[in-house]
Amino acid sequence: MASQFSWFNEPKSWSGHALGLKLKTDADTDFWRKTFYGFIRDSGHAYLRPVEGDFTAEVTVLGDYSELYDQAGLFFRLDERNWIKAGIEYTDGMMHFSVVVTRDVSDWSVIPLPSARPSDPVRIRLTRHDDAVRVQYAVGAMAWQMARLCPFSATRAEIGVTACSPQGPGFTVSFSQLVVGEAIARDLHAPE
Repeated sequence: MASQFSWFNEPKSWSGHALGLKLKTDADTDFWRKTFYGFIRDSGHAYLRPVEGDFTAEVTVLGDYSELYDQAGLFFRLDERNWIKAGIEYTDGMMHFSVVVTRDVSDWSVIPLPSARPSDPVRIRLTRHDDAVRVQYAVGAMAWQMARLCPFSATRAEIGVTACSPQGPGFTVSFSQLVVGEAIARDLHAPE
């Protein structure tokens, strides 16, 4: 499985594979399209593999977030105009769970995590069911929480991890247990 992954915007410093990947982001890296800021950026790091149909992707992330907008998580990409990134983003002096859904223009939603520390592992899960994508997260040992349910029709695309430093000099992030498999059950409110 690890051999199916390849880099989009490979960082200068990285080691490992899908089950244990560590990297340092390059400066001035990001994925964003137009909204509010007016610019287009397609320079973030992404370690991706092809995916078709329904699936669930999960990963655990640990990052040394310190600068505004340092970010790391899952990335679901059709092309430069259509993608979803979901994970931790450092903003307003603390960690937030962030989801950006882009269909030519980006939107951005954040959930503050005031009790989370960078030393807390964050699990991230993205599930595609037909033309819908469900994004979930769990900090430490907490139960999965739903962050987003959005439309996103893309039969064939790529899934994997991303990390960016839009304003900072770069930060170190570790991804572990990146797994892409069959989609979890569709029931949004079933206990897990």
